[in-house]
Order: sequence, then C-alpha cells, then structure tokens
Amino acid sequence: MAEEADARILDLRHEPGNLRRQFERSLRLRRLSRLGRMGLATEHAAGVWELNERLEPTLRELGERGDIIRTMQRSLAADGLERDPMTFRIHEGAPAAPVTGRVLDKYLANELGDNLTVVVDGIDGRTHHIANIDPMQLEDVRIGGIVEVGRAEVTARPSDRTIAAIAEGGVYRPSRHLEQAKFEGRVPGGDYEGYVDAHVRRLESLRRAGIAERIDADQWRIPEDFESRAASYDAGRTRQASVRVLSAFDLEKQIGADGVTWLDRRMIQGEAADLASSGFGQQVRDAMDRRREHHIEQGDATRQRDGRIFYRRNLLASLREREVARVGAEMAESKGLPFRAAADGETVKGKFTGTVQLSSGKFAVVEQSHEFTLVPWRPVIDRQLGRQVSGIVQGGSVSWQWERQRGLGL
Repeated sequence: MAEEADARILDLRHEPGNLRRQFERSLRLRRLSRLGRMGLATEHAAGVWELNERLEPTLRELGERGDIIRTMQRSLAADGLERDPMTFRIHEGAPAAPVTGRVLDKYLANELGDNLTVVVDGIDGRTHHIANIDPMQLEDVRIGGIVEVGRAEVTARPSDRTIAAIAEGGVYRPSRHLEQAKFEGRVPGGDYEGYVDAHVRRLESLRRAGIAERIDADQWRIPEDFESRAASYDAGRTRQASVRVLSAFDLEKQIGADGVTWLDRRMIQGEAADLASSGFGQQVRDAMDRRREHHIEQGDATRQRDGRIFYRRNLLASLREREVARVGAEMAESKGLPFRAAADGETVKGKFTGTVQLSSGKFAVVEQSHEFTLVPWRPVIDRQLGRQVSGIVQGGSVSWQWERQRGLGL
C-alpha cells in the first residue's frame, strides 16, 4: 500500500469501475480506517488518506511482537499452562526490576549463537520474555528451574579509577597522565599517547552524559563521585541481562527433596509478600505449604496448637549434609571409591574431576587415590578441571589454593 502512495498520500475517492475494483477499494478503506485508529494513517477528505512515516517500522515491530506472544503461548502450552496475554511482559534486554520465576523455555535469538532468550513464568503473576542473555549464563538453567533475571552488574571501569587517581583538586590533565604513564613504563607496546587518548575519549562520552566537564584541551573537571556516577551511567546503558540460578529443580521435585531447596530458603526467611495470588506466584504459595507438611512428616518441623511452624535448628545445614551423604553413597557404588564428607574447617586436597547438581546446589567432585568428597562449587574452579586442588571448607563454602599459593575465597 505504501508503494502505491505518492508522498504517502492515497486517493481512494470513488470512481466508476467493475465490481472487483469496488471490492478492493472497500477492503483498502477498511484497512486504512483501522490504521487510522492506530494513529498510523490520517483521513484528510473522504477517501483521501495520508500514511504515517512510521507505518512500516511500526507494523514490523507489531509483527515481531505478535511472533513473540505466540512463542510465549506455545511455551506455556508445552507445560499445560494458559495465561492471560495481558500479563505478558516483553523485555528487549535486562528488565528494569529483577524477575524471579520458572523457566518455561530458552532458545537462540540469532544464528550466531551469541544471544539467548528465556521465557519466565514469574512469581509476580506475569509471564516474561527476556532477550539479550549470554549463553554461558544459561548453561546450568533447566526448563522448570527457578531463576532470577536482572541487569548485569556493572562495576567501575579501570580507566575511570585511573582518571580519578590522576585528577588533582577535581581536575584531570591528560598531559600529566602522559608524563606519569611514561615514567611508570607499564603501557603494553609503549603507545603512551594512544593510552591517554583512550581515557580522553572516555571522558568525552561522559561529558555528553553530564558527568565530566571539559575546561580546555588539557583540563577536565571531575566530580567527587565520578567513579560511582560513571558506573551508574554504564549500568543504565547496558541491556544485557544477568541470570542467577536459584534452583535447578522444578517445584514438584523441591517439595519432597532431602536437600536444601529454594522453597526452604524462602520459608526460613519468611518471604511471601512478592508472591502473586495468581499464576506461578500462587503455585509457589501452594508448594511452600506442601514443603512445610513434608518437613513436619520428616520430623524437621513441628506445628504448634496456634498453627505456628517451628523448624529444627540449623535446618538448612542439616538438609545439605543429609543430601550430600546420600548422593555421595550412591556415587561411591558407581565409582568403586569410598565417599567421605568434608568437615567444616578441614583442608580438602585432590583432583577436581567434575561436578554434580543437587537440590542444595552445585558441588565439585574432588578425588584422591583412596576416596572422594563433594564440596560447594564456584565458577572459578572450572579452570582447574582435571588438576590437583587444595582448599579449606568454611561455612558451606571453600577457600581454594593452587598455583603460587594464591588464595581465592569462594
């Protein structure tokens, strides 16, 4: 239709013609009337319409939105669920506020495989479609698992810290920075001018954001809170979402689990205000009730006459130890190697041979020639797979030591 318009003007005033042309004219007028209600076309006279310059990109965006909504509906249907499309929320990148819920689907957003999209059934009673996620963050995310999706954490850039350190009296001078860089001699390749120019370009972008002020060619005014304001500026511009796995298991598996679950942590902390009374929020409320009954049946909690629930002391630690002992015993049979639980304060030594996902979290497998143990996993240890490691177990975590005895508190 836009191609037939002269400068976006369509003249469909009635002209004699056969029935087919009259029928086509009628269809076009009905379409234009609908576009008019959408604010994408304007009728200047009977049968004379002007198309909005944003017509094509707007219709394309609406088409993409329609595809996304159908994808969300299919994701829900695959789990036997149905939600009101009015509760759908589509995020082009990181959501403004963190989203917590069950993963319904995850898929590649482009052919390059460098961007993933996730569909989350939120505890807020809404269904969220969140794009622009690093695939590495979704490696341990299973369909049905519980996640929290928010903005990627942005810290102060090294260049910003350098600018703040070089500044004197709130003024940064590139010439002074160049002198100091040459004196220290730490710039790779010796390109000192390029190194300082990169800091000036950073200041130029922050000037446009109202954070820094250029006084002249060799002076920049830097506010006292320069680093924090620069980090906030970056955080506001980043669209990439960050994913935190709260539980690799779905609600049904958590209810009867012998380890620590996401439901347990919410119950112990008394968190329920953020749970909607509909959708997944209500399902979580029901699951928490069933989990409480499970603890009572197992002797891990008691119900008082007034209805209050009291949990055993150190419930979470007891559940974690119980699950680790069970899984360790099961693994011992397949490995042909005895399992021994690591005690708090103990130094664990051996070869890091793999990981295992429990309801209590992800654990690293550390083997010696005569036994093996399971200790809490953290991403940094993955670089040591197949190598000898040593660490001290402390309060449900591990402080690792390896090459050159560098301690990495996890």
